[in-house]
Amino acid sequence: MKAIVQDKYGSADVLELTDIDTPVVGDHDVLLRVHAAGAHIGDWHIMTGLPYLIRIMGYGLRGPKARVRGTDVAGRVEALGKDVTQFRLGDEVFGTCDGSFAEYATARMDKVAPKPANLTFEQAATVPTSGFTALQGLRDVGKIQPGQKVLIIGAAGGVGSFAVQMAKAYGAHVTGVCSTTKVDLVRSIGADDVIDYTRDDFAETGQRYDLILDTAGARSVSHLRRALAPRGTLVIVGAEGGGRWFGGTDRQLRALMLSPFVSQKLRTFISKENGEDLVALKELIEAGKVTPVIDKTYPLSEAPEAIRYLEDGHARGKVVITV
Repeated sequence: MKAIVQDKYGSADVLELTDIDTPVVGDHDVLLRVHAAGAHIGDWHIMTGLPYLIRIMGYGLRGPKARVRGTDVAGRVEALGKDVTQFRLGDEVFGTCDGSFAEYATARMDKVAPKPANLTFEQAATVPTSGFTALQGLRDVGKIQPGQKVLIIGAAGGVGSFAVQMAKAYGAHVTGVCSTTKVDLVRSIGADDVIDYTRDDFAETGQRYDLILDTAGARSVSHLRRALAPRGTLVIVGAEGGGRWFGGTDRQLRALMLSPFVSQKLRTFISKENGEDLVALKELIEAGKVTPVIDKTYPLSEAPEAIRYLEDGHARGKVVITV
């Protein structure tokens, strides 16, 4: 089968389309014929090995342990492990797997779910990682409640575009922060108000928010706190920017260290892949409350270009690789 592989850390130039063996199905796995794969910034981090912290966390010291890139997937079940009972051959599923930038990939049975009936494979492939992050950040960490004033920073990005729609589904009054060219997009997905950060500073408007979900990773904790209500909750997602060793995790650590000493709740987290939340995302999507926003689609052979586009940081919603 054809797959996008890498044998050393580096820029997108280390990614190569080549022929490798089809993966073997484990007892608790399904083999998927991949129709589409979602690309996200995590793919860039694993490709580059940056920040170095991720190498220490187990992704590989000198090169990535997993040769095939990609985790988000949508496709059809081609083979079943002997302990898999909830799926049948031919089922259309979405979720996370090992190496989705390929014609075939294996996935644990508890990390895939039936594909939302109203989505194409391309749309479904964009959902898992960004959807997990938005859902868990708002629901589990932010404890979102109806009627709250919620600020989504990076509202036009992969996570942000899901978060705006989910916050509205939870009954919040949602303000999105984005650049000038993305204002109309953020309004179109349901934001009640939109702040163009190139013109206005959300921390200087006088408005205070019950919940802030920061997906952009550039602003200091003190800056974010100025826009937060006295007993509001800040949830920092991701760790972009910063140095080569720790990236933006130092900002998250500062928030966690400060939180016990202030009335505001300062939180961060790493999203968890699980079948229950895939079903929750499926239900939101099939109810018409959440619709994936796709910016660009690339064929498998152009996966390196897809990652370069993500690295530039200008994506409006999600980037998809078709197989």
